[in-house]
Amino acid sequence: MLRFLPLAAAFALLACSPQSAETGSASATRQPASAHQTPAPAPFPETFEAGSKGAYEEADEPLATGAWHFQDALIGSSPQDHKAGERAARLRNLGRISMRFDAAAGVRRITISAAAYGQDGPSTWELWLSRDGGRTYARTGAPVVTSGPALTPHVFAGLANEPLRLEIRKTSGPKNRLDIDDITLETAAGPAVAVGAGATGGYFENRNNPQAPAKQPAPATTQYPAGTGTGTAQDPNDANMALGNPSGATSDPNNASNYLLVHPEFTIGYNAPRGTPTWVSWHIDKADLGQAPRQNNFRPDAALPRQFYQVTPASYARSGFDKGHNCPSGDRTADLDANSNTFLMTNMVPQAPHNNQQTWAHLEEYGRSQVQRGQEIYVIMGSYGRGGTGANGFFETLDQGRVTVPARIWKVMVILPDGTNDLQRIATDPAVRVLAVDTPNDNNTVSPDWRQYLTSVDKIEAATGLDLLSALPRPAQARLQKLVDTGRAE
Repeated sequence: MLRFLPLAAAFALLACSPQSAETGSASATRQPASAHQTPAPAPFPETFEAGSKGAYEEADEPLATGAWHFQDALIGSSPQDHKAGERAARLRNLGRISMRFDAAAGVRRITISAAAYGQDGPSTWELWLSRDGGRTYARTGAPVVTSGPALTPHVFAGLANEPLRLEIRKTSGPKNRLDIDDITLETAAGPAVAVGAGATGGYFENRNNPQAPAKQPAPATTQYPAGTGTGTAQDPNDANMALGNPSGATSDPNNASNYLLVHPEFTIGYNAPRGTPTWVSWHIDKADLGQAPRQNNFRPDAALPRQFYQVTPASYARSGFDKGHNCPSGDRTADLDANSNTFLMTNMVPQAPHNNQQTWAHLEEYGRSQVQRGQEIYVIMGSYGRGGTGANGFFETLDQGRVTVPARIWKVMVILPDGTNDLQRIATDPAVRVLAVDTPNDNNTVSPDWRQYLTSVDKIEAATGLDLLSALPRPAQARLQKLVDTGRAE
């Protein structure tokens, strides 16, 4: 993963760039701040048609949906800007555009169209979301590589139960420019609308002296639930899906067998026809561990689209299978709400009791013991196949066929010392461990010793058809996926 340059370095690039005189169009000029009147917010999409920011200087811009902050970005209206309509946002260097307001709670789907500016080469960009009015951000989804002149829509999951604001970050450096257009935020009831104006964090201009440099923000941090954990969130890479989207899941409800479901505690590739996740991805460090008690409040997941069947605790009743967590309760003990969310039924799979209570419990405890020793872990867990043996014998499905019992349950843990620039360290540090385990979902034969089921990521990929660790450079991915860990800390 490409690292963000420090803000000072980004401004240095701006100062020396041969494009420094470039504007949004041949006649574009920046109007004085006093000439702008902030319009009443309109529903999304944001099309940038109301904007007139013709230079790359850092500033706020009133647009149809509300005020947006532009850093090394402008409103482009030249023939070289690829856009729907007359205008699009154009980013260069390490440019960013971000909402200075919140969209109302209930956003389920975010769509952003992107293209390369003119004949420029490809750019990489990321979508980051804030749940606290712009004070902190966490990346959602995988980095996007945009090339060519055609506007291409990209779909991301929203935060269905909370207000949000978004920030688009160009991360691939100064040579190529990027057009962004038609940002759509959708709720179950229709387009999202603003619920507030004015950021409580992030960037802001000096209103008393418009010519003064914009004040610099504190670095954006990954969001963690407040609680009693002893660690701190050190790195924006500490995102639950930082290692990639193993199945290319999307937040399109029509994609029922590969639906992307994002919660603060974990991200899921959900298979509605099976009634279970294909995979669940999360990150754990000391900030996630505290004293919050186990909540045991198993319940349906209200974030699922209405047309999906809602698996409930009753779906597992008297089946002989445990409601087996993917992201464990014990990995989210810094906060009551965080622990509670691990009991959503979308995080469960029918698991043989001996597998769940012995083999898997021991593996989870091992992972947390590594965190207590100063490590952080990126985890991806899933299941595959059809048919397992529980306490009441062999079953292929539960709940009249609505919940599939998997044949195998697997986990991949990427373990490294707690720190920053995680993806770079994972790709280059020979001390990073990749621990892969694939167990039978069989109450009669499974061993309590998870080390008997150590394997490689390559073998799990071959069995599942997933692309694990896909956010890493291909050479590093190929090297790490061949490893078979010893199951013991060095």
